[in-house]
Amino acid sequence: MKLYYAPAACSLAPHIALSEAGLAHELVRVDLRTHTLPDGSDFYAVSPNGYVPVLELDDGTRLTEAAVILQYIADRKPGSLAPAFGSIARYHLMERLNFIATEVHKGFGPLWKPNTPDAYKTIVVETLGKRFDFIESILAKQPFFAGESFTVADAYLFTILSWAKHLKVDLSRWQAITSYLDRVAARPKVQDALRAEHLLKAAA
Repeated sequence: MKLYYAPAACSLAPHIALSEAGLAHELVRVDLRTHTLPDGSDFYAVSPNGYVPVLELDDGTRLTEAAVILQYIADRKPGSLAPAFGSIARYHLMERLNFIATEVHKGFGPLWKPNTPDAYKTIVVETLGKRFDFIESILAKQPFFAGESFTVADAYLFTILSWAKHLKVDLSRWQAITSYLDRVAARPKVQDALRAEHLLKAAA
């Protein structure tokens, strides 16, 4: 498999999932400013929407959208990163993935745009705060977002919530969230993915 990614973008989520699942993969870094690949070719030829992640399978089939790619990866190692497909627990996991995609991932969007007015950024942060309240209520009762075990939902949630520091969104009043981020960041396979994207210094 081949994962098209950009460092610290949402593509970090499937990168973490691939690492956790122990699945062989090739990384292809995308320059999202120029939409080019390392060989200078046009990334739009790979992804018409021009964004990561894209997972290219061995037969050349390509998948897009983080929540879909994450489930595909999980299903390559049944029982490791997601409940069995068709089970009610799997549908609850899909609820979590959809919430992250639509309410948290999308919610951060305006904060990345330099032309977003400061007044509107304040509204965006207030709205995100309500989403954080919901996440906090879950993580105060269980170690991971979908239950007692690490799943692809955690790969996704960790990735998106990690943007808060870069975007100067203060998470300190959500203690369960900050503890969760530390806990996930300490996982060896998560650290492997972070190092591969040069987001964490290599061990001495």
